[in-house]
Amino acid sequence: MFKLFSSKSKKSLYGWSGNYSNWDDLVDSVGGYNEVSILNKTRDALLQVKNGTAVYERDSVVFDKIEHPFPLLSCLFRSAALLQRPIHILDFGGSLGSTYFQTKGFAGKDICASWNIVEQEHYVAAGQEHFEDDCLKFYPSIEACLKVQQPDLILLSGSVQYLPEPHVFLKKLAAFNFDFVVFDRTTFHHGEQDRLTLQVVPPEIYSAAYPSWFFQEKRFLNHFTAGYKTICEFPSYVPGEAVLSIDHKPIGYNKGFYFVNKSKYA
Repeated sequence: MFKLFSSKSKKSLYGWSGNYSNWDDLVDSVGGYNEVSILNKTRDALLQVKNGTAVYERDSVVFDKIEHPFPLLSCLFRSAALLQRPIHILDFGGSLGSTYFQTKGFAGKDICASWNIVEQEHYVAAGQEHFEDDCLKFYPSIEACLKVQQPDLILLSGSVQYLPEPHVFLKKLAAFNFDFVVFDRTTFHHGEQDRLTLQVVPPEIYSAAYPSWFFQEKRFLNHFTAGYKTICEFPSYVPGEAVLSIDHKPIGYNKGFYFVNKSKYA
């Protein structure tokens, strides 16, 4: 069993730590993102946003003031301008619609034709029951979405670092040949190899601990250099996420990228 807490300071109990070699052993010891309690808290928070009793939700926490993700919005607007029509968005790991509700005030029907979320099956069931509408849809896989919709842009916001085999997924993602790819809130570090850490979430968000990758940036980008042009890169819009500490050292960082398909847009 991994020992999660050894520091004297409460603050030091939370965040990222370690340099692990085995995803399965780590997730068997601490659980993961599929905990039902996380889904329930996220659902209740987003229902407040949907019903108008809260303005904004992030990571299951509600706020009375929205944080507009302007770099992401710029990517959506540019993509719609290149296509000269509203775009169909696939939001991989999009929870129950957090980014959809966050951006819909800016990216209305003139920008967003449909917002399609790919998530774990229990999220899909909750999304279809409580949040699905004419624009917002939920699917258990990219392949399931593609049977119904043809997304122009795939968004991965704070999700790919929680996959057990991210590079297998990234290679597959590049092969889908989407017009546009946007990564947001993706974790990197300054080491020479990817680093597998344990993330312990502060209890004011929810009680959970799960494996979390910090990528080596060049290796990450290599998946997309052949087929995509990097239009821009940008830091996280969330305060305090530009620099992240691992084992209490500021060696990680959170950023995003906007890729455009070379074969479709010179």
